[in-house]
Amino acid sequence: MEGTFTTPHTEGPVARTIEEQTSRIPSDAFLWAAVGSIAASAMLRAFGKGEAAVFVGQWAPTLLILGLYNKVVKVAGHDRFS
Repeated sequence: MEGTFTTPHTEGPVARTIEEQTSRIPSDAFLWAAVGSIAASAMLRAFGKGEAAVFVGQWAPTLLILGLYNKVVKVAGHDRFS
């Protein structure tokens, strides 16, 4: 195929650092942290702390995405070209 690049893709320093840090944590920890965030958000909402509840509740998607990234890296392997 004309115009395709065959240069292997390598990870940048930020991705490599995130991978190194998240690989030390079990994947289940991210799931439980997200569940804890949801529970804490519900408790804050019940006690009338609406803004804090929203802030803490927004941690859940981030934690779940980090857990997913962690799982994908462990299953698929890290960047083999760098």
